[in-house]
Amino acid sequence: MIEYIHMMKQFRLDQLADSIFAIVMTILVFEIRVPEYAGIISERVLINSLINIYPLFLSYLLSFSLIFTYWRSHHFIASVLVKNIDTSFANLNGIFFFLVGLVPFSSHFLGTYIYSETAVVVFALNIILIGFSLFAMRRYAIKSQTIENTPFTKTENEHALMHVIFPIISAILAIFVSFISINLAIVLFTLAILFNLSKNGTRYVFYIIDLFRKK
Repeated sequence: MIEYIHMMKQFRLDQLADSIFAIVMTILVFEIRVPEYAGIISERVLINSLINIYPLFLSYLLSFSLIFTYWRSHHFIASVLVKNIDTSFANLNGIFFFLVGLVPFSSHFLGTYIYSETAVVVFALNIILIGFSLFAMRRYAIKSQTIENTPFTKTENEHALMHVIFPIISAILAIFVSFISINLAIVLFTLAILFNLSKNGTRYVFYIIDLFRKK
């Protein structure tokens, strides 16, 4: 009976997560407004208006990809790694969802003021806090005495953690780099996303790490 209750709670948490991610990913595109002009305008003006709002498209691309990778990571932790949940784990999920819900704001802020270090810092802090909440969720799931986990190897655990940690490191670097080059900071955000979307991202990172481990 207890196992059945845990399964039901976990199922409802999955439903809540999918709903929140779907809403947030949809809201992201709402921040891109169609240029409006009175009367008939030339094709040149219309094309230029689209070019002028390219930062919003860029921030949408970054944020949508970022949210997708976090949805995938959350799914792995909450639906694959753990076999049941408890109150503390649910509370950590609440913090994670709260921070994910801020992405449309930080994304639109970055798209509107993409030339500003402050905008980069706000977006980066959002990524860092989401990453730490995801890290805390995973750590609690593994260390908790009340949660049963799907068996995993040390290597699998290291690679899973790297998927969480790499975007945090990239975002921290982006904050410092933004005071030198905004474009380079955006590259770091992009690199973090590509890393998590790549099949072999962690393999390359640990290949380098293992070179120092052997020493």
